[in-house]
Amino acid sequence: MSNTDPVIIYTSTHCNYCKQVKSFLSENGVEYEERNIDLEEKYAEELWNTGMRSVPVTVIGKTNILGFNRTQLTRAVAERQA
Repeated sequence: MSNTDPVIIYTSTHCNYCKQVKSFLSENGVEYEERNIDLEEKYAEELWNTGMRSVPVTVIGKTNILGFNRTQLTRAVAERQA
């Protein structure tokens, strides 16, 4: 996985798990693009087109991580930084 692949997080405005994912990535020095589905309908459509129906969804390379899954996030971040 390339370090140049953008990290994208699909979020909603009042989602506590979304806040946890953003904090986790920031603490690990990972820059990300937040796509709030409450603020932009096109982001909700993008998310639904992946087959996911809830947030947060973190996209790191070709990996989609649903929710705040510390194990999967740690693994994906480590692979990205390798």
